[in-house]
Amino acid sequence: MSIGQRLGSLTQRYQPTFPTDAGSGRQTNGDVIHPRVQAVMVAARFHGIELDPGELVSTGAQDIPSAASLSEWAQSAGMWARAVRLHWRQLMHCVDTGPVVLLLTDGSATLMVGADADRHVVFLRDPHALASEIALAVDELRLERVWSGEAVLLRAQRGQTETDAPFTLSWLSGLVLQEKPSLRDIGFASLTLSFLTIFPPLLVMTVVDKVLTHHSYSTLVLLATILAIATVYEAVLGYARRLIVMVVGARLDAKLNLHVFNRLLRLPLDYFERHPAGETMHKIAQVYKVREFLTGKLLTTFLDMMTLTVLLPFLFYLNSTLAFVVLACSALIVLVVLAYLRPLQRVFAKVIVAESEKAAALGETIFGIKTVKSLALEPQRRMLWDTRVAEAGKARLAFGKLANWPQTIVNPIERFMSIGIVLVGAYLAMTDKSGYAVGALFAFMMLSMRVAQPLAGLARLIENYEEVGAAISEAASVLNRPLEYGTLSRGLRPQLSGAIAFDDVSFTYGSTKIPALERVTFAVPAGTMLGIVGRSGSGKSTLTRLLQGINRDYSGFLKIDGNDVREINLRHLRQSFGVVLQENFLFRGSICENIIAGRPGLTLNDAVRAARLAGAEEFIERMPNGYETLIEEGSPNLSGGQRQRLAIARALITDPRILILDEAMSALDPESEAVLNANLLRIAHGRTMIVVSHRLSSLIDCDQILVLENGKAVDIAPHRLLLERCGIYRQLWTQQNRHLGNQGPRHAKAS
Repeated sequence: MSIGQRLGSLTQRYQPTFPTDAGSGRQTNGDVIHPRVQAVMVAARFHGIELDPGELVSTGAQDIPSAASLSEWAQSAGMWARAVRLHWRQLMHCVDTGPVVLLLTDGSATLMVGADADRHVVFLRDPHALASEIALAVDELRLERVWSGEAVLLRAQRGQTETDAPFTLSWLSGLVLQEKPSLRDIGFASLTLSFLTIFPPLLVMTVVDKVLTHHSYSTLVLLATILAIATVYEAVLGYARRLIVMVVGARLDAKLNLHVFNRLLRLPLDYFERHPAGETMHKIAQVYKVREFLTGKLLTTFLDMMTLTVLLPFLFYLNSTLAFVVLACSALIVLVVLAYLRPLQRVFAKVIVAESEKAAALGETIFGIKTVKSLALEPQRRMLWDTRVAEAGKARLAFGKLANWPQTIVNPIERFMSIGIVLVGAYLAMTDKSGYAVGALFAFMMLSMRVAQPLAGLARLIENYEEVGAAISEAASVLNRPLEYGTLSRGLRPQLSGAIAFDDVSFTYGSTKIPALERVTFAVPAGTMLGIVGRSGSGKSTLTRLLQGINRDYSGFLKIDGNDVREINLRHLRQSFGVVLQENFLFRGSICENIIAGRPGLTLNDAVRAARLAGAEEFIERMPNGYETLIEEGSPNLSGGQRQRLAIARALITDPRILILDEAMSALDPESEAVLNANLLRIAHGRTMIVVSHRLSSLIDCDQILVLENGKAVDIAPHRLLLERCGIYRQLWTQQNRHLGNQGPRHAKAS
């Protein structure tokens, strides 16, 4: 077989499918992984990183993974990856870069593992081939028959990534400087416009000194023509510059939006639990104030300074005395602003605190509006809002009063720069004997304000910087917080089955000294249905938080299938869990979209299967539009039980190895609870299920029940044994089954 035939056979051996286990998105053991997926996995393994094909977002079972999705998949695992288009000559330079993934035109892929520039060949390897197999040497002609230039470059991440860099003014400046080509065009346009601003004053000076003096009509016509051409050119160039500035601003907005949202998603849950949503949103909004400063006042001042470098020498050429007067006035403005800088900083700090508290009160009222309405708390919230508005207004007024003083002092200086210079210039013109000082005075008057504005703007820029510095501090107080441990992209990615072991685990929240869990030790095998009971504050929810990696600063050992939870990749760990809480949030969208939110590549059939398992199918089918029924914000068109069953269906859609129901049945009505209890054993089949509940009757069928008291594990056993030997469990059971009288224990034995 020829080299070209062997290269072409890559796609014949592997069909372009992306097989998954129904409802789970996992690769089935009997199916061959798609060549593109396999190629990226092999390239990543070369750099010491193991990728999980289940994490690759696919839009359907028959879709061919795109270069962009493969690149994003590798980036989510902590690698540097780019989807690119390469030429043959560029491949010749990829010698010591590691494997390069070449995406072939028929949907398959191959790995380029080397190149020989002398022989003009590259060495390719089948992604499914063994490492011991010899690479295939292919020349340019044969490769171009099956490859259009699409490739994925990968390597291990080096140093600090751009997304991990702290949010500072220097980082923002670096973001702006990434637009160097556009900034260069803006600078060139500004410099050209600066030279064009000299023409009108020169024309005026020439008209006064030449045309009016000598009555030269031909010179007047020539000057008018030059002025018309310069005006048209200036208008076109000004339009182009404004357009480029808008494009740069739009790009920066997009980058900032992506960066801010990604940082927010990577903040630990503990942060959001301790800070009001309104306060966080207010602080994040300060980012865009900084962006406006960089692309607005700062850029404008910078462009004006370019104008200044052109005009200032020309002013000295026209009249050095008046030029020195302009510079002296500008220096006085700078000194005034600098003198008030520190006091303004102290007063503005109070404005920040007042505005943050006001935003927190507003956000809390909006998010808790149901409680406000149901308990008629409008007067109290209005009183709180009035107080916050008054405090913010008082702080703003104090800042405004202080900021008014430098403006008051500067105004006479600016007025002198515009009017006083005319008087000084008139005196100099009258004492001049040459006769040409009048035209120069007119030219100087036209240009002096163009020079004074950048100098005054530079002084005010220092004042604005103080406000921007405060805005950066506010945004940084959120964005620069420690991200979740080791980021979401590092750590082990084992295939979990669900065996859980706590070994002498203790944990204390940062806000208290009393341990939430104290030396908890127990173990359950994979596939166990584990119930967790205990009084309020006994540590039930804390235990599930540790399992999900929400809190990792515990002592002792917590293992899943023998792997320490702290060593497992955080995203991989949470994707192995299905979690249903007491209060679950449903997103705005259809019922189907909410159910498949955890795996957007799935279809309506998968949503129906999960809804049937959660007992939600019967009420969904009674809805006006079935699975396409729109859920509004806050899900007002659903009852509490319906919301809970949809949340359970959403947790089941990913076929998790471990399912946590944390007080998931407490909000259910009797009918919904009966439906869910009937399906509970079916839901638990093939997975480990942890059920946290105050209702002991819902835990009777659990294989093991863990009893917690004051953060300690008191006992773990099936229901019947706990009734016999655990006093705390027996007491809880008796309290909940008083209506049964003495039938409680007998009922338990019968069960």
